[in-house]
Amino acid sequence: MKLTTSLRAFLRYLAVEGLWQAGLDAVVPAYAHWRLADMPRYLSAEQVSRLIAACDSETIACRRDRAIVLLLARLGLRAGDVARLRLVDIEWHTGSLRVSGKSRYEVRLPLPQDVGDAIAAYLEWRPPASESDRAHPRNIAPWRPFRSGDGISSMVKRRMNRAGIVTPIKGAHVPRHTAATQMLRQGVPLEKIGLVFRHRGIDTTADYAKADVTLLKRVAQPWPEAL
Repeated sequence: MKLTTSLRAFLRYLAVEGLWQAGLDAVVPAYAHWRLADMPRYLSAEQVSRLIAACDSETIACRRDRAIVLLLARLGLRAGDVARLRLVDIEWHTGSLRVSGKSRYEVRLPLPQDVGDAIAAYLEWRPPASESDRAHPRNIAPWRPFRSGDGISSMVKRRMNRAGIVTPIKGAHVPRHTAATQMLRQGVPLEKIGLVFRHRGIDTTADYAKADVTLLKRVAQPWPEAL
C-alpha cells in the first residue's frame, strides 16, 4: 500500500513540475483493503511470561515497567490510558481502577492481584520529588509525566526486544490485543469485552473472534464441491 501511494504522489509531482503528462497517477491500481480484514496481533502465553520476566529487577525502571506491562496485558489498557493514569484513579479500598479514555468515557475495572502488587511495589520506590499526580512518570529527573502514549509504546518495544519476542508489530497495542484474545478464549462474551475495552461498536470487538482459530474450525462449513 505504501508503494502504490508513493508512486501516485511521485507521478503527481512530475505532472506539477511539467516533467510528465498529468493523469498518470490514476493508472496506478488501488490497493484493496477492507476494514477489520487483518488478524489481531497478539502474544502467546509463553511470550507474555517472557515479556513480564524482562521487567524482573529491583530497579525503579523495572518496577515501573512491570506495572505498566501488566496493566496492558491483564486489563487491555491503551498506552494513552496508562500515560494519563493518576494516583487517585487507583481505588485500593475497592480493588478497582478508574480509567477515562477516548471521548472521556469512564469505566471502573477490577484490579487483579498481580497488577495491584506490581503497582504497589513501584509506588514504594516512586521518585518522591515528582510533582505530578500521574502514577507512572518518567524515570529521568525531573520525572515529568508522559505527554502521550508514544513513550509507553516505546518502552514496550524495548522490553519485547530484550525478551527476544519477534512479532510483525511491536508496541503497547500488542498486549492490549492479547488481553482481548485471552478473554474471548476464556468464554467472556463479546459485549462484556467491548465494555472493558470501551469499543464504540460491537464490530470492533468482533474482530478478536478471528483469532480463535480452534473455535472457527468448529463452525466452519465444508466447501461445496465444484460442479
